Amino acid sequence: MDVPPAQDGQFVLYWMIGARRHTWNFALDRAADWARALGRPLLVLEALACDYRWASDRLHRFVLDGMRDNLAAFAAAGVTYYPYVEPSPRAGRGLLHALASRAAVVVTDRAPIFVLPGFVSAAAHRVSVRFEEVDGNGLLPLDASPAAHVFPTAYAFRRHLQRMLGAHLSARPRAGGIARGDLPAPIPVPADVRVRWPEADARLLSAEGGLASLPVDHRVTPGVLRGGSVAAQASLTAFAETRLPTYGEARNHPDDDAASGLSPYLHFGHVSVHDVVTRVLRREAWTLSRLARSATGAKEGWWGAAPGTEAFLDQIVTWRELGFNMCARRPDHDRFESLPPWALATLAAHANDPRPHVYSLEQFTAAETHDPLWNAAQRQLTTEGRMHNYLRMLWGKKILEWTPSPQEALAVMLELNNRFAVDGRDPNSYTGIFWVLGRYDRPWFERPIFGTVRYMTSESTARKLHVKGYLQRYAP
Repeated sequence: MDVPPAQDGQFVLYWMIGARRHTWNFALDRAADWARALGRPLLVLEALACDYRWASDRLHRFVLDGMRDNLAAFAAAGVTYYPYVEPSPRAGRGLLHALASRAAVVVTDRAPIFVLPGFVSAAAHRVSVRFEEVDGNGLLPLDASPAAHVFPTAYAFRRHLQRMLGAHLSARPRAGGIARGDLPAPIPVPADVRVRWPEADARLLSAEGGLASLPVDHRVTPGVLRGGSVAAQASLTAFAETRLPTYGEARNHPDDDAASGLSPYLHFGHVSVHDVVTRVLRREAWTLSRLARSATGAKEGWWGAAPGTEAFLDQIVTWRELGFNMCARRPDHDRFESLPPWALATLAAHANDPRPHVYSLEQFTAAETHDPLWNAAQRQLTTEGRMHNYLRMLWGKKILEWTPSPQEALAVMLELNNRFAVDGRDPNSYTGIFWVLGRYDRPWFERPIFGTVRYMTSESTARKLHVKGYLQRYAP
């Protein structure tokens, strides 16, 4: 909203919805700059609704872990932090408006993820003071791509990145966040606001209890990963120091477990992609001078880095930001009709082909298929909240083969992934699911059910990859 700051505003409000962290955060930096310029305190609101689709103990616990870390970090920085957890559906209505009406400026995250664009759109129409969205989603700003343009393939987007990204690589958020004494003295949250919308209690944030009282799905229990910036940094350190060198050749093997494990932390904003890429490149003393001069769209060689680093950067930059491009440009990115025309045509032509097996959603959920490798991947998803990256592709291809129609296959994939995966509902998740149906791919050889959509088998996967230990680990 292009209006001047409210002269009578009591504070600058940062509504933290996407970048849920206290460091490496462009939106937080922008809000802090406003606080300094106006001589007003900074108030950080981080809220958690309870009535979003697929709300569960698993997803809530991950976000609450992040709130716990933020509470400690902002207290150390001398910044007012207000964590609010909705106790019942729609109980939080009016909270943002109550704070924004007393603010000089409201800053929030530009986050084309799940329900967040709707929240921001609704808020922008209600907030009467200056309202700013700040993009910190990727290395390349969303608006650096042509307006309304959706890239059809990773190759096309990679060429665009290689032409544009060099000019943006030096732009980074502040690594250290806010230091104590760096901003005007904090003020407490207005008393009437705290009475009507009590902040989350320490017991709930510390994981000692409290989830049972919330109206979320308690059957989906917390996964193996703890959320928050502290856990995210530990995961990043472990990956950069031990698994990164072999990432290129080992990441597809389930037994080798060479994946970064950062996707859930990126999804909930507990770690910044700028932080991750900086740490990875710093490991080999990388400088901008090592970038290739030409944009060929090749997967390797443009960064001028080690093979494992190049492979990882292609995943976290090219493929991740390709998904953000789709979600930001097409509101229908999660609908079957958003598939490319060739995929829609070939899937329609084979929609009535006989299926060798047909399973219900309940059977899929319980991992009750004839395929041990598929069942193992599904058990990892339901119990841990994650799935090996390569097996997620096979998992989706088999669902397409074992459901009555491609539309039903998409519904099953979305339901299972978004309900159980900690990083579900993310642009990167939608990229993976829709790739199963042909997005970002090309036509292959004609075959039943799939048409010219790429085909995969568990047998060939087991021959190519190391899966023996994985099968044993996730056996019934």
